[in-house]
Amino acid sequence: MHAWHLKPGDGIAGLGRIDATPRPVGPTDVVVKIHSAALNYRDLMFARGDYLGIGKEALIPVADGAGEVVETGRDVTRFKPGDRVINTYFPRWIDGPPTPHKVSGSPGAQFDGVLAERFVADETALVAIPAHLDYDEAATLSCAGITAWNALFVGGGLKPGATVVLLGTGGVSIIALQLAQATGLRTIVTSSSDVKLERARALGADATINYRTTPEWQHEVLRLTGGAGADLVVEVGGRDTLPRSIAATKLGGIVSIIGGLSSFGGPVLDLLPLIGGVKQLHGFMVGSRAMLDDVVRLVDAKRIKPVVDRVFGFDEAPQAYAYLQSGQHFGKVVIRVAQ
Repeated sequence: MHAWHLKPGDGIAGLGRIDATPRPVGPTDVVVKIHSAALNYRDLMFARGDYLGIGKEALIPVADGAGEVVETGRDVTRFKPGDRVINTYFPRWIDGPPTPHKVSGSPGAQFDGVLAERFVADETALVAIPAHLDYDEAATLSCAGITAWNALFVGGGLKPGATVVLLGTGGVSIIALQLAQATGLRTIVTSSSDVKLERARALGADATINYRTTPEWQHEVLRLTGGAGADLVVEVGGRDTLPRSIAATKLGGIVSIIGGLSSFGGPVLDLLPLIGGVKQLHGFMVGSRAMLDDVVRLVDAKRIKPVVDRVFGFDEAPQAYAYLQSGQHFGKVVIRVAQ
C-alpha cells in the first residue's frame, strides 16, 4: 500500500513516500480503507520530535482517519465490510478514567498511523460515522472532538447556561464551539483575526475578542460576564496565555489545559489568584472511545457539520503540514487519501 513515513525530529521535510505492508489481521481486527486523514498540532510535534512518549524509529504518521471497512477478522461483530468508520485516538482507552496502560499508545506516534491506504485496528477502537457526514468531516472528530468533549462535559461538567471561553480558532476550539452551542452553553471566542472572529460568530459564538487589539482580554471576559468570570476556559496557548485564562475564570472555575501553542514551558504564575479564587487547573490528553461515542451521538442528533478549512491531496501531505504550521487555518486541515 502507498503510505507516508516520518522519523521523529526530521521535520516536515522528512516526510517521504513508501510502499508499506499493513500488520497481519487478527481475529478481532478490522481493515479500513482510509479515505481521509485529519491533522492535529501533535502531528507537528511528532515531526519536530518533541511529542510525548515517542521513539526514534520512522513510522506512518497521523492519528485521525475515516474510511470504509474492507475486511474483518473472524470474530468481529461490531462492523462489516462497507461500513464507514473513524478510529479513536487511544485504542486501549475504551471507557472509564485514564490509566497508564490506556494512554500508552496512539496511531502515528507510538505505532503506525492513518496516512496510508489501509489501517488495521481492533473493532473496539472504531466508531461508525454519522450518515450526514462525508469522510473529510468525519476524520476531524477523533482527537479534536474527544478533547473538546472531555474538557467541556467530562472534566468541566458544564451545564446549559454556563459560559466557556475558547482560545483561538483551531481544530479543538472550533469543534468545542459547535458542541457548546448545541448544548446551550454561552461561548466567548478569542482570535487575532477579525475575519476568523466573524466566522466564529457565524457558527454561533455569543461574543468574540480580538486579543491583538485587546491584549488583556481577561478583563473583557470579566466585563462580558458581569464581573463574575467564565465557568471554564479551554486553554490551548500554554505559557503565554495561562495567567490570563486563570484571571478570566470565575470563583471555583476551571481552566482546561489541552495544549501549548506558544510553549509547553511553565509560566511565571502568581499563585494567590489561583488559591484565593479556588480555581482549578485540569490537564487533558484527549479521551476515551466512550467519549467519541458521545461526540458522535451529539453530532448525529444535532446534524453538526465539523468545519474543514482546507483539503489537500495525498501527494500534498507536506503542504498540508506546512499549512497547519502556518496557523492560517480555521477549523481542521484534512488530507484526502483515497482519490
